[in-house]
Amino acid sequence: MIANIQEFDTQYWVKTRASLNPEQSTFLFWNGSIYASIPGKKRKLLFNLIGVSVSRCIPNAGGGWDYISRELNYYLHPVTNEVLRRWENPWTRETVPIVQIVNNPVQGYFKGKFPAYVDGDRTTFAFDIFPTYPNPLTKEPKFVEYSPQPTYETAEFFKLTVSTADLLDLKVKTVSKLELNWNRTGQWLPWMRMGKFPGYLIYAARGKKANDFTQLPKILQKEINTRCPSYKEAPSSHYNVEGMTTSGIYFKQHFNACFDSQNQSYPKAG
Repeated sequence: MIANIQEFDTQYWVKTRASLNPEQSTFLFWNGSIYASIPGKKRKLLFNLIGVSVSRCIPNAGGGWDYISRELNYYLHPVTNEVLRRWENPWTRETVPIVQIVNNPVQGYFKGKFPAYVDGDRTTFAFDIFPTYPNPLTKEPKFVEYSPQPTYETAEFFKLTVSTADLLDLKVKTVSKLELNWNRTGQWLPWMRMGKFPGYLIYAARGKKANDFTQLPKILQKEINTRCPSYKEAPSSHYNVEGMTTSGIYFKQHFNACFDSQNQSYPKAG
């Protein structure tokens, strides 16, 4: 049987991704792997990864919903799953500081219809996105060896599967039983200092919702408690700033702290 494609009003997507209760912060966390793909070479596992998004949706006067969140992604040792602070590049043999992904805020606006595949008791929202925009690092000569490409290009593929019954139940404010699948291809990360070395990264991860902070994996709880406690809840309103959605922006802001001093860690998030 082929799943039926149906369109859902915004509120159904809001209760999937976050919650219809604007007072509630919701956690979505994931884990997976990152591979290097180099022409003519076998795929190489570089890192495992673990990440979390804490988000909130607030109805606005335009009939839609403001989406506000913070995101973290950590690069882990591919065998021990320890959080890595430094990395030995297997191609250049250079050891570099790792700049973890600290996106704050990540915000948007939800309104309209959201298509999903309905297959009996399971409904899947699927999104394929292809961000392309000027690389914020190319205008400064000191970043050439880190990220020389004039354009930032990536492709991301999301699938969020939930219980159809919970989705349609008007008493349910947030769908807690959720399966996330996330795949991504992207350029070398700036902190890897790969320059024009040919190749790209492949990400494969899966995840789910947590009902509260205490249900997050212990490694995320520890990092948030010790480094960025603001990630225990979502922002309470939209920021009047550009969203932090690329590793290049954060890398540029914290370059001096991470690289000029060859720091052993990375700055704490606000």
